[in-house]
Amino acid sequence: MTSTVSSDALNDIIKQIKDKKHPPVHMWNPDYCGELDIRIARDGTWYYLGSPIGRKALVKLFSSVLRYDEDGKYYLVTPVEKIGITVDDVPFVAVQMYVEGQGRNQVISFRTHVDEYVIVDKEHPLRMDFEEQTREPSPYVLVRSNLEALVVRSVFYDLVELAVEETIEGEPRFGVWSSGEFYEFGSVDELFGEQ
Repeated sequence: MTSTVSSDALNDIIKQIKDKKHPPVHMWNPDYCGELDIRIARDGTWYYLGSPIGRKALVKLFSSVLRYDEDGKYYLVTPVEKIGITVDDVPFVAVQMYVEGQGRNQVISFRTHVDEYVIVDKEHPLRMDFEEQTREPSPYVLVRSNLEALVVRSVFYDLVELAVEETIEGEPRFGVWSSGEFYEFGSVDELFGEQ
């Protein structure tokens, strides 16, 4: 779902981002305490012992202490313990997109399934990944501290509607502008060619 926003609405999103305080999990170095049977599915659903966690407040709390370390694993981290969990793809899902402005001056932002907002910019880039077998595209946005959100398919279609063609190193490339930066989706062949 896409929403066009006014400058006032964008300022509200910026304020929410700035006011959002996350625990400083990147500064904590507790002992590793093992694995917990928590899994985050590709659609953003959190599972405990194989059952979905139905309380959104609990999911938001867990997501606030989530960390992705250099070892390529995800952990729930407190000042006194570090517990490994399983993440099928990435921990967040971008479920709504907001757009202010047009062309090179537009600003794109997303809301995740845990109500975090992120503005696409140099610190929060948008990237495209292609599934190896099917070449199906999957867009991701960096939310915070190495934690990304998968942009859901319906929002991706809205994002594609904003795409423009730019010539980069003599090749036509498709992508979107946000916060003065061009975020490339890929070449014409990658996106629209024969699979």
